[in-house]
Amino acid sequence: METDIEENNIKKPSFLYALAMLGTVAAIIAIGILAFDAPIQILMFIGVLVLVPFMMGLGFTYKQVEQSMTTSMSKALQPALILLTVGILIGAWIASGTVPTLIYYGIETISPQFFLVTALVFCSLVSLATGTSWGTIGTAGIALMGVGATLGVPVGLTAGAIISGAYFGDKMSPLSDTTNLTPTVVETDLFTHIRHMLWTTVPAFIISAIIFTFMGLKYTAATVNEQSVTQLTAFLADNFSLGLVPMIPIIVLVGLLMLKKPALPSIFIGTAVGGLVAIFYQGFSFTQTVDFFYGGYSVESGIEIVDSLLVRGGLSSMFALVALFLFALGLGGMMAQAGVLEALVAPFIHKIESTGVLTFVTIIISYVALAIGGSIYFSIVMGGTIMRPVYERLNLRPENLSRVLEDTGTQGGALIPWTGAGIFTAATLGVPVSVYLPFCFLAMITPLVSLFYGVTGLTMTKMEDTEEKKKTEKKVAGEFAKI
Repeated sequence: METDIEENNIKKPSFLYALAMLGTVAAIIAIGILAFDAPIQILMFIGVLVLVPFMMGLGFTYKQVEQSMTTSMSKALQPALILLTVGILIGAWIASGTVPTLIYYGIETISPQFFLVTALVFCSLVSLATGTSWGTIGTAGIALMGVGATLGVPVGLTAGAIISGAYFGDKMSPLSDTTNLTPTVVETDLFTHIRHMLWTTVPAFIISAIIFTFMGLKYTAATVNEQSVTQLTAFLADNFSLGLVPMIPIIVLVGLLMLKKPALPSIFIGTAVGGLVAIFYQGFSFTQTVDFFYGGYSVESGIEIVDSLLVRGGLSSMFALVALFLFALGLGGMMAQAGVLEALVAPFIHKIESTGVLTFVTIIISYVALAIGGSIYFSIVMGGTIMRPVYERLNLRPENLSRVLEDTGTQGGALIPWTGAGIFTAATLGVPVSVYLPFCFLAMITPLVSLFYGVTGLTMTKMEDTEEKKKTEKKVAGEFAKI
């Protein structure tokens, strides 16, 4: 039950106080990583402790501070369960031959020159059909990482193509949770929101596809390490029964996601099917399969590329990431309860008078909310709540706001290491955020397109534009009715 602010003499933070809170936590994390190479989980935990006296200085009791932290942490339960289940799924799908089959036939069929753009388009289609970037990254993404590594493509570049495709489809799919949440927050309808996003997302996707195409042209047959390819394909063919049966787990999972079934049970079922295939088709014992579930697939092949691609997954591989997720959400919950973001934007938000400045401020608030809250959902809700009155004051349609929130908050999720999306993506693909971030072209280009529209006023629909359009349509319909 929320406590009344006035009765308990809780003060709202001033701009400088809020800046000190945010700056202190940011400094702890930055110095800890850059100077001491400290684990980010420990730095986040220290940040939580440091915020306690700041909040008590505003009048919060320790019990209220603790409640703000634990309430926010409780929101991590479902994403954490998904994260743990995906760890099990990776181990199961390697043992079942699902990942090895995709890698083997991917190497045999995909041209190195067009691998990157192929990965972009393929992940876009899978994500558009399923409505989930996480599901796409956890299925097609895992296999494509193996294909890319074998073809000599840098892991960061491959991950960038996978992430760009996965988030394009996620944004544009009516099945996506964020695509449904955003128009709800700003009070517009789903398909108006999707149509309005076409103006920013499609140009950004085309530009990204062109960049990936040109970057991929230098990877030819000559750049492929033939020895590594031969060793890998020979190992896969000798140690796994490849073919259609190992594809059953991925067909089941994608089918469930396309039917809009909940993510957690869908992933669990896909994992269970993978375990059954590992036992009854690949010949692993029940004990071995359970060990793969917990500790990931394990093999001592003596072949570097095999070990780097296949020795991974398992429940235990996700423990550190779940801890990071919990501390990040706890930290974000404390800052949200203290009103840090509102205090930082309050001094200037009422001065916004142009669509260019409005779009720029919305972008910044969306990213800051993402970093503070550690969650795409938090960014969308906070950004939408804070900025919606300003869009209304400037007579702008709500889909303008929903578009910017998705262009930044949704796509930026995988770019920040401590957000749920960043943690999941880095863990699933086995690539640190810092390595793939420079190649997430869609996530970087889309906000620029959005800002261009804000500055020029193009596609920034206004209330009276829509009303006039409705009147015109009504008048035309009336004229036709007379004929």
